[in-house]
Amino acid sequence: MSDDFSSFSKRSQLEPEDFYYSPEGYLIFTEAYHLKRGYCCQSGCKHCPYGFNASRGRVEKKDQ
Repeated sequence: MSDDFSSFSKRSQLEPEDFYYSPEGYLIFTEAYHLKRGYCCQSGCKHCPYGFNASRGRVEKKDQ
């Protein structure tokens, strides 16, 4: 098994428009962040631009 952690240093920093904090103190990623990332993580994110439906467990076309 390789212990190559070199990709950690290449990760981009979060920009102010990428997130905000909820009143409870949770980090909430914005739609802009998800679009920069480029794919759906299928975690049911609040601002998912890809239309993930958690109850069906799949990405569905989001109404525009």
